[in-house]
Amino acid sequence: MRTLVLGGVRCGKSRYAESLAHAQSAAVIVLATATAGDAEMTRRIEAHRARRPAHWRVVEEPLALAAALTQAAAPDRFVLIECLTLWISNLLCQDDPARLESEVVRLVQAWPKLPGQVVAVSNEVGLGIMPVNDLARRFADIAGELHQALAAHSERVVSVVAGIPVTLKPAPQ
Repeated sequence: MRTLVLGGVRCGKSRYAESLAHAQSAAVIVLATATAGDAEMTRRIEAHRARRPAHWRVVEEPLALAAALTQAAAPDRFVLIECLTLWISNLLCQDDPARLESEVVRLVQAWPKLPGQVVAVSNEVGLGIMPVNDLARRFADIAGELHQALAAHSERVVSVVAGIPVTLKPAPQ
């Protein structure tokens, strides 16, 4: 089953996704996309690491997410992607603008075929004002389009608001 967990910054989406992983008996693999570009991001990464049980396997992959996901996903595994919007940011900062488009296409194509439990966490950035610069608008557009594509092929979509998960698309009964 594929689950997309969306929400704003510091809304509790990561803790919610981690609670889904804790509830599984399957082996957990975390695909971490963050890079520590400054002291504040380093602290955020450390906080996430401190919450994870030692037996969860962590694969740090800031760019080639579809390839890492395809390799990690299996019927007896729970894969947690943390997080899609950081991944988009990483790709936007690359010197090769075509890589972003190709990596997004690879992820969207792989998503419906993944075995096992897969949960992707991402920031919902399209609920605020229209960004004033081209890069910010491009980021929001890419994130919104990616969320729509993944949601269409997810069994469950959850929005987390103030720490409360709200199911937007329920899993089949």
